Amino acid sequence: SGLIGRSWAMVFAAGGFKVKLYDIAQQQLTTALENIRKQMKEMEKSGVLKGALSAEQQLALISVCTDLKAAVEGATFIQECTPENLELKKKIFGQLDLIVGDSVILSSSTSCLLPSKLFTGLKHVKQCIVSHPVNPPYFVPLVEIVPHPETDPSTTERTYALMKKIGQSPVKLNREIEGFVLNRLQYAVISEAWRLVDEGVISPTDLDLVMSDGLGMRYAFIGPLETMHLNAEG
Repeated sequence: SGLIGRSWAMVFAAGGFKVKLYDIAQQQLTTALENIRKQMKEMEKSGVLKGALSAEQQLALISVCTDLKAAVEGATFIQECTPENLELKKKIFGQLDLIVGDSVILSSSTSCLLPSKLFTGLKHVKQCIVSHPVNPPYFVPLVEIVPHPETDPSTTERTYALMKKIGQSPVKLNREIEGFVLNRLQYAVISEAWRLVDEGVISPTDLDLVMSDGLGMRYAFIGPLETMHLNAEG
């Protein structure tokens, strides 16, 4: 029920889904609910609340739970949002593997841990997938869907359809790769930015301006491949 978990809860509630927010500490859950209520009320007041339901209707869809088995009872989709710690994530998926049925999807929010490191050896591995959001998911719609080598294609398709339904912008990776796609593109840009500043070509301030007042404005609307396609004379 940290930052990512709260944001996911809001996204799913905006899509009209019943959400159970799980954590090991009751105080953490109480704080999370207070934070969600405050954010939703502020967004409703500003006219930027997502979904067709009112803030109160969305808040009524979110409940909290400190018992994992009770939290996932009747669930069709489970989105894990624990800290970026491989052993912790493996522990929680190991626990889930023992209590879920054969139809629920087990999804991770990890930004860099490979599905093969997270899910290998689980009895429900065919139902496991990474759904990597961009922080915060409520305001940035992209979700990278990354399968384990043994993930059933139907798991990928169902996850993709769910993300579309709740208003996110899912992209499917055909296979797992270190850094996924968003971070690989980001790392390439960061690497060249360091190089240009380090070699004295440009100041850090001006380097950032190249992105914020140049490339960034273009890439906010179209990607690099579309840019090349639409350039002068094709």
